[in-house]
Amino acid sequence: MEKKTVTKRGKGRPTADENGVGRETLIDTAARLLQELPPAQVSIAAIGREAGVDPALIRYYFGNREALLFEVAQKFAQPAQDAASQDEAGEDWDAAAQLETFIHRTFRFTRSAKYMQRLMIEELGTTKSPIIQQKLKEWQRTPVAFYERLQARDGGEKLGEFDALFLHLAVVGISDFFQAGSAVVKMLASDGTDIEELEQHFEAFVVRLLLDGLRRRND
Repeated sequence: MEKKTVTKRGKGRPTADENGVGRETLIDTAARLLQELPPAQVSIAAIGREAGVDPALIRYYFGNREALLFEVAQKFAQPAQDAASQDEAGEDWDAAAQLETFIHRTFRFTRSAKYMQRLMIEELGTTKSPIIQQKLKEWQRTPVAFYERLQARDGGEKLGEFDALFLHLAVVGISDFFQAGSAVVKMLASDGTDIEELEQHFEAFVVRLLLDGLRRRND
């Protein structure tokens, strides 16, 4: 019987990337899995199988699973983060309109990332990495800072006084529940309800509810 020769891989870049799989492909693969599976099930082994690479390649690029998941979370959140970082200008600037647009963007974000809040709470929120902790804190402050700038620029003209942190928590919590609590939503909806259409009506209701509640009242 002919003896099989096994070639031992040396240190350095794993050879598993010969099929063209790089950092962005691995991030995209993990993001795709997070659309279908709870974060706890998105392991390095699962990502490797989905991408068709040795898990060593993932460790080579990211070091560990937490670092990869953080990159995925940033990818999901980037459009919303960019919007929150921008200061709108122009003579027709309107605080209520800016607030409405941002709430809609938050809803779009939660739709694009079904398990995002579970990822933040169950995985990244308990990270022991000081670097990821600091980046996460800075990232989470961005929408709060947006609401603070919005309120300061409005100066009480269109909007009443509100707590920016509380508003952020309310918008995230409300928008996320329709995705995270989809089983409850379907249970409560009438038979034959179009869930996507129901979600659109729910979003419009929430926007109206928040804007009406935050508008400045004339004494």
